[in-house]
Amino acid sequence: MVEGKWFAPGAEIGQALAIRQAVLGRGADELDKLSWNVLVRHEGEVAATGRLWWQDGAFWLGDIAVLPEKRGLGLGDLTLRLLLFKAESHAARLMKLACPADVVPFFERLGFRTEETRENGMVVMLLRGEELCLDSCKGCQKDCQNRK
Repeated sequence: MVEGKWFAPGAEIGQALAIRQAVLGRGADELDKLSWNVLVRHEGEVAATGRLWWQDGAFWLGDIAVLPEKRGLGLGDLTLRLLLFKAESHAARLMKLACPADVVPFFERLGFRTEETRENGMVVMLLRGEELCLDSCKGCQKDCQNRK
């Protein structure tokens, strides 16, 4: 069984932080006070996390992480979709993220486009609200012929 649980800004997020530390090498920071965090469990065990916050006119997604032993189960995709669904439920007009270049294709599948590449090699990507499609056909647009 797979389940997701949301944590509002300011909530205790110890399990999410443990995954962030294990996978990304980072713990708590100032954004945690502003962020919605999601924790994904697989077979009752913590497996993945990510967060969403509002900044500079956009919803930012970040720190999407899946424990190594839980990879290959679609939990990263689920975590991303949960974050996007939360943004959509708040009438998001623009969603952004910054990621290493090697994971750009993961985000492109759901419509993110590269906006800029920073000096540190991180790629800033964006997705406009009207282009968001969480349909299961893996990246179609809202007017896609595959939608029923």
